[in-house]
Formats: sequence, structure tokens, C-alpha cells
Amino acid sequence: MIDLPIKKLREGMITAQGIYNSQGASYLTKGTSLNKHYIARLGKIGIPNVNVTSIDPTLTLPPPDDIVQEKTRITAIHRVFGTFQSLEKSGLCSVGGLHDISESILMDLITQRKNLVQLTDLRLHDDYTFSHSVNVAILSTMLGLLCHYSKGTLLTLMLSGFLHDIGKTTISAKILNKPYGLTSKELELIHTHPAAGGQKLRTQTNLPSLIEKIALQHHERLDGSGYPSALTGNNIHRFSRIVAIADVYDALTSNRPYKKAYSPSVAYQIMTKCSKGQFDEELLQLFFDNVAVYPVGTIIRTLFGYGIVKKIKSGQTKTPVICLFANKNGCMLHRPMHIDLCQCPPDMIQQVLEGSELYHFVHQIQTDPAKYLKEE
Repeated sequence: MIDLPIKKLREGMITAQGIYNSQGASYLTKGTSLNKHYIARLGKIGIPNVNVTSIDPTLTLPPPDDIVQEKTRITAIHRVFGTFQSLEKSGLCSVGGLHDISESILMDLITQRKNLVQLTDLRLHDDYTFSHSVNVAILSTMLGLLCHYSKGTLLTLMLSGFLHDIGKTTISAKILNKPYGLTSKELELIHTHPAAGGQKLRTQTNLPSLIEKIALQHHERLDGSGYPSALTGNNIHRFSRIVAIADVYDALTSNRPYKKAYSPSVAYQIMTKCSKGQFDEELLQLFFDNVAVYPVGTIIRTLFGYGIVKKIKSGQTKTPVICLFANKNGCMLHRPMHIDLCQCPPDMIQQVLEGSELYHFVHQIQTDPAKYLKEE
């Protein structure tokens, strides 16, 4: 996939994701072939970028399969929004609809268990707070599934993911979506949302007390650097540690008013290297062993030259199978070759090409490497 600004879209390009508004109404479904009308319409409604399967309009590459069905995620976002709104207006947390959608999501995850490693991109064009809550619920449940928890436990974990940020309803949207640096007072206010969430959920008699604890603890860190209570080690519930990993990963890989989304590989570096000691190491390892650090279609520069990621295997997400198509100078090879990086020395990957750099590289070599995804 490649993320292109509207002005660089061309007729015939295939959408790699569905495009929705904040109410969940569909502008374009995933797999749509773009035409002039669609492109003009997207520009008018203010969609800045679109993920397409290829920069070459003649290369009709299908979009990646969904692990959790897109319609299911949209329904979940609606249900989370309704739950947050209900709690704000009436003080009651009605979660019946969330229970129903949790069953559907869990069934998708169990059915697609062998493909969980592809569960990397959950982005939709919608309100961040509610889509983030759904993404955290999905990622947390995925991690719980890998921990071999029972169905009942997984459904509790998913509900905790849906509700972990409910304390943000006490904070102005202007502060939550501020496009530049927060003042110390605003940051202090942001830091109140776990306690506010715990307080809101504590009054609900229809919820397990564990869900309140996770809302309260999801910003705690094992080394004591978190908030609101600077808890350490085993003082943080295991489910809170799971939700913390899902929460940070999704936040890092999301576009926000104050930052662009980081790639999964950058998120991996931040969470395993820059934030060392903050997360449960065993859970973090399990998470990144099963979430693609270099998703299929990623263009990378290696010690051998340039390649495109063709396949990822569980437990070997940092060493994918690639198709090497150009040498170190960017000159196309006469015969592209498949290389399994897990059979190579460590640190073979030197750079991930993305954004404008990837766009210019593709134009420089005058071919879209995505075509190698269609070849066996």
C-alpha cells in the first residue's frame, strides 16, 4: 500500500482501505477503482490522503484481506460512541451493544488466527477517540488470544479496550485535538483521564470491577514512569499491561493533528528500545512476534539492495521474506530474487521507504515494486 495525497491520485488506482466519515457513512469502499468523479469528490469533502494498492494505475492489485471485517469495525465504532454518549448524558454505561459486537470481533480473530501477523493497519477516516478505542480492543484481544485466555476472559479484555479511554469525555475536544504543543496545565488535565475513567466506571453495577482497574491503570508503566499513581511491576494488573501495549502501539501508528503516523517498524523501535523498561517484556515480545513490523508491500533498503516484503511468518516478523528487485544503487535487477531474511545475518534492513521518499523512488526506477506481489 502507498498513502498518496489527493493531487497525486490517478484514475484506475485501487483503494486499499474503505473511506468513511465520523458517522461511519461510506464514501468509498475498499477495493474501489478510482475515477475522476471519485477523486474530485474526495477532494471536495476534505479527505487529504488515500491509501492505494499501487502507484501504477494499470496494476490492478487487490487490497489486503481484512482480519476483522471492516463493517464490523464500523459498527463497533458506532457502539463505542453511543456508550460514551450515554454515560455522559445519563451517567449510565449501556454496554449491551458492545457485548454483541465483541462476539463478532472475537469470531473474526479466532477464524483468522493463522493470519494475525497481518493485523497491522486498522486505520479508517473517522473520529480518533472512538476508532482508537476499537483498535485497542482488537489489539488487546489479539494479545489475549495469544496468551491462550478463555473466551469469557477475552470478551472482558475486549470490553476493557473499548472503555479504557472513557475518562477523556471529561476533557475538551479542543485540548484532545490540539495541533501543537500542550501547555503544562493542559498536559496536567490530559493526565487526569485515567482516574476520571476509573471513577465513571466505578459507579456502574453492570460491569466487572476489573474494567475500572484497567481504565485507571492503562497509562501506568512497569518502571514507575507512568500515571496517575506511578505504580511499578506487579502492582499493575496483567490486563492493564496488555491494554497499555495496544494503546501505545495504536497511538504511535495513528495520524493525529500534532503528528503523522509512525510506521510499524518505527513504533517497534520506540516501544522496544526508546521505552525500554516501561512495558512487560514478555507481552511486548509476544505482541511484536505476531504483528508485522514490516507489513507485506513495505519497500525496504537492505545490505543487498532494495526489496519489497512478500511474506511474514509468525515469530519472524522482523525478518520477512522479500523480493529483491534493485541493487544498492537503485538499478533494477534483470532477475529479481526471493530472499528469506531470517536466513541472513542480523541488521540486514537499513531503511524503510515511505511517504514522499517512496513516491520519488518509484518514479526514479519507473516501475512500481508492488507488481512483484502478484508474482510467485
